[in-house]
Amino acid sequence: MTAIVRRSGGNPTNAPDGGLCLALGDMGSSEATLSSAIRTETAFTVNGLRVKMELDPRESLLDVLRERLGLTGTKKGCDHGQCGACTVHLDGRRIVSCLTPAVQVNGQAVTTIEGVAAPDGTLHPLQEAFIDNDALQCGYCTPGQVMSGLACIAEGHAGDDDEIREYLSGNLCRCGAYAGILAAVRETARRTDPRVGEG
Repeated sequence: MTAIVRRSGGNPTNAPDGGLCLALGDMGSSEATLSSAIRTETAFTVNGLRVKMELDPRESLLDVLRERLGLTGTKKGCDHGQCGACTVHLDGRRIVSCLTPAVQVNGQAVTTIEGVAAPDGTLHPLQEAFIDNDALQCGYCTPGQVMSGLACIAEGHAGDDDEIREYLSGNLCRCGAYAGILAAVRETARRTDPRVGEG
C-alpha cells in the first residue's frame, strides 16, 4: 500500500519537501521523500539537441528549461497558465510550459525562443517584424508572444486582424504593445502567405 502522509511535528511549510513524504509498502515502513523516491528517466529534444535526464515528476517543463538546461528565454510569468509568457512548441504545437509536467514530453521535440533564429544568429522574419513594428517594450512577454505568433501563422489563424487577436488572446502584454504585436504577426503572415488579408 502506498500513501501520502504529512510528517508530524514542526511547521510543514518550513520543511524542504513541503512536509509531505511518500510511505512505501506498509504504513509502518521507512519513509522516502518524493524527490528521492520517484525519479523518471526522460529523453526529449530541445531545439534539435537530444536531452536525457532524471526528472522529478513534479517538475514543470518551464522549470526544467530554465533551471536545469539554462534556457532562460522562456519566461515565468503567472505560473498558472494564464499569461502565455512561458509558451513553447511541443512537436509543433504551442503549449504553456508552466503547466506541462516535464516527464510528459518524453520522446517529443520542444522548441523554445532560443531555437527560433537560424544557427548563424539570423533572426526569424517574425522576430525581425517585432523589432520593425515596435512590438515590445520591456520585452518580458516577447518570447511567448513570438512563439504564439509563429503557431498562429502555422495553424492558419492569421487571416485577418480579428482572427490574429483571437488566437493570440492567451498571451498578455502588460506594457500594452498589442498594436505592434498584431502588426508584426500580420506582416509575417502576409510574407508567408500572400492570400492573407490586409486586416
